Amino acid sequence: MRFDLTDLRLFLHVVESGSITHGAEKANMALPSASARLRGMEEVIGLPLLERGRRGVEPTPAGLTLAHHARLVLRQIEAMHGELSEFSAAMRAQVTLLVNITAMTEYLPELLAGYLAANPGLDIDLKARRSVEIVKAVAAGGADLGIALDSVDLGGLQIRPFGPERLVLIVPKGDPLAERRSIAFSETVHRDFVGLNAGNPLQDYVTARTLRDGKPLAYRVRLISFDGLSRLVEAGVGLAVMPESAAQSCRRTAKISIVRLSDDWAQRRLMLCCRDFDALPVHARRLADHLSQP
Repeated sequence: MRFDLTDLRLFLHVVESGSITHGAEKANMALPSASARLRGMEEVIGLPLLERGRRGVEPTPAGLTLAHHARLVLRQIEAMHGELSEFSAAMRAQVTLLVNITAMTEYLPELLAGYLAANPGLDIDLKARRSVEIVKAVAAGGADLGIALDSVDLGGLQIRPFGPERLVLIVPKGDPLAERRSIAFSETVHRDFVGLNAGNPLQDYVTARTLRDGKPLAYRVRLISFDGLSRLVEAGVGLAVMPESAAQSCRRTAKISIVRLSDDWAQRRLMLCCRDFDALPVHARRLADHLSQP
């Protein structure tokens, strides 16, 4: 029974995307070629590896076993590259890092700039995901490292503190609330709000908390960026909730004031997570140490 690395990478892309078409795209492979490879793998093993349905594909029990071992093999290859990169500048190592949007936009540009410049043999496959998706992917071996919020279940993973994500209220300059240092969110629900698009992890979190408190918000408009929200707040269209780090950035270009929310749910932390920090390839372990420095 022989599968090459191309077969294994293709199969994992298909399993993780739930689609042969999308898996083939991620593997940079034509669909007919990808389908032929998958059929060949099933013929070699003598068992179906994928259940094909109208909504995509799912791995069979044999497929789940293959996916598990494929991840182990590919991780070992990455570990080998990492170890050998110590001796050969020509070999490049890669770390897969999944992060939430705050880490992506507010923390990592500064943290990674100098580090990558000092480590020219390292590439980082950096992707933004929801915290729940990050934890699942890291636990399943689909990523070396993740940065997720502590508001999700991190059980089973090793964690290290990464940084805070305090949620704050932004209000127009001159608004009566601008004179407050902190405020309970319940004091603001009678005001108009603007928010991020439905499906944004932060917006879904805020919506869920307000619904739990029995005070659902009606948004006048929803946008895709914090900068856009700050412009609407500056114009007096409504108030908005965003991470404090994003609000500090927006305040450089928009006339807004920042008021801290005193609610417990507004005090969140980002955690660096991994299945086993000591078992990481050397390049991933060093990146983890860099990201978790105080």
